[in-house]
Amino acid sequence: MTLETILVSGDGERLARFYRDLLGATETARFPADGAPFYLGLELGGARLGVVCEASAPDGPQRFLLSAEVGAATDVDALLPRVAELGGTVSGDPTDMPWGQRVAHVRDPDGNTLNLCGAL
Repeated sequence: MTLETILVSGDGERLARFYRDLLGATETARFPADGAPFYLGLELGGARLGVVCEASAPDGPQRFLLSAEVGAATDVDALLPRVAELGGTVSGDPTDMPWGQRVAHVRDPDGNTLNLCGAL
């Protein structure tokens, strides 16, 4: 399993540039490939950091979500019943994304957002 931290920013390109320039991160993914990005993937010494570009993101710290790659799309569906059993909540039905993942948005017992992602 891979656990990826994803930051949500009103100016994602600025934030990604900060991590590239300050820490030497390299851009490993950009979606969509052309035009204004929705997602920028960075690598920092083997660790992955994602930046979601969302103009309506609120100002201030702690605008992040965790994203866990759990295997295949069917693994996402299989984990959903466990979320409530363990004190979390499921925010909605899983969605097949155009970049090749099935994603379910859940919240942990403290209310932190966690994306469960599986390859289609």
